[in-house]
Amino acid sequence: MKRPYKNLDAWNLAMELVFDIYRLTRKFPIHERHGLSDQLRRAAVSVPSNIAEGSHKRPILDYR
Repeated sequence: MKRPYKNLDAWNLAMELVFDIYRLTRKFPIHERHGLSDQLRRAAVSVPSNIAEGSHKRPILDYR
């Protein structure tokens, strides 16, 4: 089974959140681009990244 995390609803919803955050933060003022927007983007990206990473590290019973 290759990349099983892509079939998870949680991963797909997290990816939608990433896209929404990127769209939203593009509208931020210039002075916030390297502060709050970067922090929001990193936080959003960490969710699907952790799901993907966790799906490969755990035994199949934990994954289910």
